[in-house]
Amino acid sequence: MQNRQEQIRKKGFDMLKAPTSAVDSYAKLKIGTQKFDNAVIDLRYYDKLDRRGFRNKEFVIQALINNDIPTLRAISRYFYKTNGIYQKIVNYFASMYRYDWYMVPELLVDNAKEEKVVADFTKTLRFFDASYIKKSCGEFALKVIRDGVYFGYAYEGEGRILIQDLPWRWCRSRYKIAGVPAIEFDMTFFDTKFPDVAYRMRVLDLFPPEFKKGYILYKQGKLPNDEIVSADITGKGHWYLLDPACAFMFGLNGLNGLPLFINAIPALLDLDATQGIDRQRQLQKLLKIIVQKLPLDKNGDLIFDVDEARDIHNNAVEMLRDAIGVDVLTTFADIEGIDVSEANATVKDDSLNNAERTVYNALGTSKNIFNTDGNLALEKSILADEGSLRDLILQFEVLFDTIAQRQSVNKKKWNFRFYMLHTTQNNYQALAKLYKEQTQMGFSKMLPQIALGQSQSFILNTALFENNVLHLSEIMIPPLMSSTLSAEDLQNLGSKKQEDQNKNKTNIDGQSTGETGRPKKDEGELSDKTIQNKESMN
Repeated sequence: MQNRQEQIRKKGFDMLKAPTSAVDSYAKLKIGTQKFDNAVIDLRYYDKLDRRGFRNKEFVIQALINNDIPTLRAISRYFYKTNGIYQKIVNYFASMYRYDWYMVPELLVDNAKEEKVVADFTKTLRFFDASYIKKSCGEFALKVIRDGVYFGYAYEGEGRILIQDLPWRWCRSRYKIAGVPAIEFDMTFFDTKFPDVAYRMRVLDLFPPEFKKGYILYKQGKLPNDEIVSADITGKGHWYLLDPACAFMFGLNGLNGLPLFINAIPALLDLDATQGIDRQRQLQKLLKIIVQKLPLDKNGDLIFDVDEARDIHNNAVEMLRDAIGVDVLTTFADIEGIDVSEANATVKDDSLNNAERTVYNALGTSKNIFNTDGNLALEKSILADEGSLRDLILQFEVLFDTIAQRQSVNKKKWNFRFYMLHTTQNNYQALAKLYKEQTQMGFSKMLPQIALGQSQSFILNTALFENNVLHLSEIMIPPLMSSTLSAEDLQNLGSKKQEDQNKNKTNIDGQSTGETGRPKKDEGELSDKTIQNKESMN
């Protein structure tokens, strides 16, 4: 009898240790008719998806220590594609400036003919308008912030500026010529990327002529080599120095710039790990286990045999098969429940908030940019962000100003200078108002419109068409103001009562409608305390 009980106990233990197919089909957490793995924390889940190790924090930190620029740029591109925070911060900085520009003729002599200057100026504006400077600058900024550097080759053709993108892996800049970075291109690029000779020659024809010249010199072994193999033997040179007037580069961290936010990648990895733990913790809270303990007799022996126990277990499983997050456990042993959830939810929330705060601290920007809960602090943070990209705007200005100075047909008498306004998505309206105020002092009449996003060609063409063709200036007459009246008009108005010009307008009841006191501030200028007081009054 005792041997019989031991056999039953052994069979019961084996059944629970290695469940049959019937039991195994219910061994997963069930949500409706879908089956998911049990809520077990797997911190290497994302690592399995990344075969190159870019999500390995130690790998990223080691690349930073070694200043492994190609690897760091590849990591930045990987996170730009896979991480929402990283992508959004890169896009935010790239689209921060509006890249508004304007052209100013620079007269070098006093006897320059007005008609020729205007004709040359109009031609230059048409040339730059056809180049879509704003769109190009936005693309440049995105690549500089994401990759750390941008290499390009600008040349003139088809009535506009043509820009050939150059892969940064095949470019280098080791020094400057007259303050401009000297760009060298690796001619092995064409052999590596285009092994088919016929197709390679077609690609070379699509590049500017200088590249075909450099490639021929490379194949002839006439390019200088800066890598000495031995004292009397040098290897075959493959770096070709491009024309400094056409080749250019943009960067924010020197000649071999790193991605702007690459130092924030380890913090993003910590945030992903924290979010993964929080997600698994939430799944654990959904998990419910129903325990049915089979009774024993007074001698501690099993009342049911193994087959009966299996039927009891399967009946309970079948009854709860549609329940969400419920597992059934059938056992002969005593069960003690252990709560693995957080005793204090604040601990979890603080850890997640701290991880998010660390990410934005590493990015060097305010979390309020995307989730605003402050006012004045956010404004100061935006000003700091705008200042961090100012050098890039100046680099854009240097490139296009160099091209603009080559457009004049008579460089001894006049020249054209290219300038970029420092208008951003946050300050362009305020700058437009300031330029308008300067107009009242006799300054440029175009700058207010340019700050609002209009080009000089649009402003001139619209004004000429409306005034000279449609004659709207004769039909749509603006209200008379002291700043627009002539001396004769002012003299005619002198007979009117002075009090009508100075006193506030009154309504029918004789009540003054003029506003008194300090002018109201815009919503963006109000402090957090003022906003709270206004909300409490509503």
